[in-house]
Amino acid sequence: MTGDSPGGRPANSDEGVAASPERSEARLLVPSLMFVALVVAAVASLGTPLITSVATTFHVSLDSAQWTLTIALLSGAVATPVLGRLGAGPHRRATILATLAVVVAGSALTVLPLPFAWLLAGRAAQGVGLGLTALMMGVARDHLPERRGAATIALISVVSIIGASVGYPLAGLLAQLGGVRAAYGLGLLVAAAALLTAWRSMPAAPQGRSAHVNVASALVLSGGLSLVLLLAGETSLWSHHLAAAAGLAVVAVLLLCVWAVSELRSRTPLVDVRAVRHPAVAGANIAMFVGGIGMYLLLTLITRYAQTPRDAGYGFGLTTFVAGLVLVPFSVLGFVAGKLTPRARARIDAPFLLAGSAVVVGCGFVLFAAARSNLAELFVAMGVLGFGVGGFSAAMPGVILAVTPKSETSSAMSFNYVVRSVGYSLGSAVGGLVLAAGTDTGHLFPSDAAYTTAALVGLAAMAITTLAALALARRSPGTGPIEEPAGGAGRTTSTP
Repeated sequence: MTGDSPGGRPANSDEGVAASPERSEARLLVPSLMFVALVVAAVASLGTPLITSVATTFHVSLDSAQWTLTIALLSGAVATPVLGRLGAGPHRRATILATLAVVVAGSALTVLPLPFAWLLAGRAAQGVGLGLTALMMGVARDHLPERRGAATIALISVVSIIGASVGYPLAGLLAQLGGVRAAYGLGLLVAAAALLTAWRSMPAAPQGRSAHVNVASALVLSGGLSLVLLLAGETSLWSHHLAAAAGLAVVAVLLLCVWAVSELRSRTPLVDVRAVRHPAVAGANIAMFVGGIGMYLLLTLITRYAQTPRDAGYGFGLTTFVAGLVLVPFSVLGFVAGKLTPRARARIDAPFLLAGSAVVVGCGFVLFAAARSNLAELFVAMGVLGFGVGGFSAAMPGVILAVTPKSETSSAMSFNYVVRSVGYSLGSAVGGLVLAAGTDTGHLFPSDAAYTTAALVGLAAMAITTLAALALARRSPGTGPIEEPAGGAGRTTSTP
């Protein structure tokens, strides 16, 4: 595959950096990147509001139906580092198109009248699309002017978060009106639109790059990540099969340790672990991991609280569709924060923006813990959460990419998104465990006080995130960038 753009213009191979597209093409490229990132996030999250509908439609248990969400997260986490490495090479456009084709094929499986196993296979294929977010960032950094590229990358990071909340209410409404197949039909429609958009607008990668996928390393990482996310998602394992869960946890740790050692020794690593050890990158990933736990915990608490029947002594008994509308403030204010963050970066360093955003999310926990007696208060808490998550997500790429060469953009951000996925999964698991501990014997729903306890746990997580970001801010002036490899070969050198 050559380094020419779709329009036939040769890419500038000087230092592995492509020439900027024509102005008209740039206008098309930015919304295309945003649209693809939004679609893959929304499609992967379709399982969230449809779990009950899937259980009744396919006559399976709720635990089995939960796998329509879990398997998408698993496949996304496994595919992300592989796609990130492929995206660092010369075949990025082909990788994007092939991945979207897999998402479309998976979406078709969810719509066709096939058994439940085929639905799970389709959801796994849809989850693969989650790995495209980092590639969209790589395209923006290569083909847009620096300032516009930074702003676009920040918004891509934000829409990858709010995409889930965009699809939630619409999927719930379609499920109520036309059943679960109609809701998944929405995923097929937008996935096909994303594939067409990418085919028309995605430029080829710059010339002079190479990327090799270490298959053995990918398999070891996939096994370790799968076990971690499985243990995070299946909390019943810890309560009913503690010995088995602990054994699987040990295996997961061993696999990840073996992977890290092999990556350090490999000449063609899947993820450049040396680059990940850079103080700025390591600090950002730690903040992302702990912050992800807290952010997803609050999102889970609010939506679950809103849907709890009033018979429990609290809650509002909202339907899936109406509960999805509670996420509207999250999406709107998250997008607003994403637009404001690049402007704020002109005056405030990215680590301080991370710390400030973590404080905002912490305020959302305080609001939820102190005031949730009426629906308006939940809307306010959700809006505060959205603004904090939007700012955090928009600032995160700036911290990592400031010390990352252009050729490694997709790979570096893909690792960050794996960290985020694990953090989100643990946030959901922590919420489930705390609420389960607060559920009295013989009762279906936890006590109202259990939600307050969970909110305090989340507040502690955001306090740790704030401290990690502030520590990162103190170290930033003394940390140098990772060197750009000669010829843009897609391999970084040792960190300073």
